Amino acid sequence: MPLVKPPSIWTTGSLKELKTNLQQEKGAVVKVNRGNIMTVHVPTVAEYQRVCWEFATDGYDIGFGVYFDWTPVTSSAITVHVSESSDDEEEEEQPEGPANSADVEKGCKLAANTNLGEILPMYRQDSHLAVQGGSHEFPGEGTYLLKFDNSYSLWRNKTLYYRVFYGN
Repeated sequence: MPLVKPPSIWTTGSLKELKTNLQQEKGAVVKVNRGNIMTVHVPTVAEYQRVCWEFATDGYDIGFGVYFDWTPVTSSAITVHVSESSDDEEEEEQPEGPANSADVEKGCKLAANTNLGEILPMYRQDSHLAVQGGSHEFPGEGTYLLKFDNSYSLWRNKTLYYRVFYGN
């Protein structure tokens, strides 16, 4: 795989403003249930040069990571997939061991899919304290996977406010 530039990431204190704005948008406020991972699939498109994201949560943190699938794009639709953490483990068929552990506290390496590159490792984000934002310049044709990970939570569902958009 080609060398991929790191993402630009930032935080802002405008939690209330983001949440108020996103409550008006369809599908921008979702519940990520305890033990689940929500993945937003964002294909690259010729009209733009980068993908951008912003998100916040109510009350508690959430894991977040960005990956890039180099498989050629067949659809320009942005889609969302929600799964239990055990579903993802079965799909990826990773051998057990510390090298491929998907520990949201320590970061996550996804090595089983050779078409998948890591843009931003999976870490818990203090999205209940500040808006988490970022962008990444397209490294080529493919699909971004923005993962919101609540698999570590045994008791708490998380209310997630998010938006994903393209930029130049």
